[in-house]
Parts: sequence; C-alpha cells; structure tokens
Amino acid sequence: MTRHRDTVRHRYAVEGWGVGELTVCGDVLVAHAFPSRQRRASPPGESPNGGASIPEVTLADDLSQERDSFVSDLCRRFRKHLAGTRTTYDDVAVDGEGLGPFQRELLDAARSIGWGEVVTYGGLAALAGRPRAARAAGTFCAVSRLALVVPCHRVVAAGRGEPFELGGYGAPGGHLKRRLLAVEGTIL
Repeated sequence: MTRHRDTVRHRYAVEGWGVGELTVCGDVLVAHAFPSRQRRASPPGESPNGGASIPEVTLADDLSQERDSFVSDLCRRFRKHLAGTRTTYDDVAVDGEGLGPFQRELLDAARSIGWGEVVTYGGLAALAGRPRAARAAGTFCAVSRLALVVPCHRVVAAGRGEPFELGGYGAPGGHLKRRLLAVEGTIL
C-alpha cells in the first residue's frame, strides 16, 4: 500500500490541452488530473528533463533521481498520448489504496483495454469477473483518479440501436471522453 504522506505533486504542460497534474509516491502513480487550460504551471516553469515542474508539494524525505526519471518519463508519455501516438502504461505502478477486491479487479480489467479499443460498462464488469455489475463498473470509472494510465475513457455505454454510446465520464464530462477516444482513432 502506498502511504500518501510521502506524495509529491507535479504539473506539466501539453500543447493544445493545457497543464496537467500528477501525484506520485516514489515510483507509484497516486493520481493524475487531465491537462486543463484553467490550471497554470508551477513557477519557476518546466524542467528540461521531461517537462515536469519542480515538485509543488513535497512531503517526502528523499527525492531520488529514480523518482525524477519516473515523473519525467510519465510526463513525456502523457504528451505523446495526447498528441495521438500509441502509448502504453503497463509498467506504471498505480496506487490501489482504499480499493476493495472488486474495485482492484476493475482497475486491472480497465488497464487491459488496448489503445483504440472500447468495452461497455457491462463488458468491463465481465472482465473483472462480475458480468452483472455494470453500474459498479460505471461508478468505478466515474471516480477514477488515474486517468490515461487506467483508461476509463475506453469504457462506453451499450447502445440502443447502435453498437455503443458514449456514456458518462464523471466530472470531466463527455466532451473530454470523446476527445480522448478521437486521439486514439475511435469515433463514437
């Protein structure tokens, strides 16, 4: 389990998207917020090594080069992803603190959905071993704090007359979900 008292928050800029934020604990991703034009980069600006800002909030005792490398690499990958380059995050450790057993299964199942693919909420629930738990899968996706690395934007509603409908996307909304799917070449 990740201990949140050792977290460090970083901001990074993505052209055409705005400034995003990620929170890490060592080499574990605790949270990721999508880039937004309303968020500002932290002074003194971006570092030349991957575009991550100098940590905005640091509670950890040890800021190692390994952690710096992890953050820089992740920021570069987010930029590539949002520019439309096929990107994977299979090797990125994510924080599962506070998740129950079924939520952990949903997390693993969502991470297995590949670039440009979509599954329904019921399909995600089935991948997690509970095919009748579509609503629980939807709730899991709506509150995910691990955007892109846990690609809940690839989970859609079962369509009425069409194979799929966009479905919800929690606080970020359907516009962002549609944009993320379009970046991956999926149009709904």
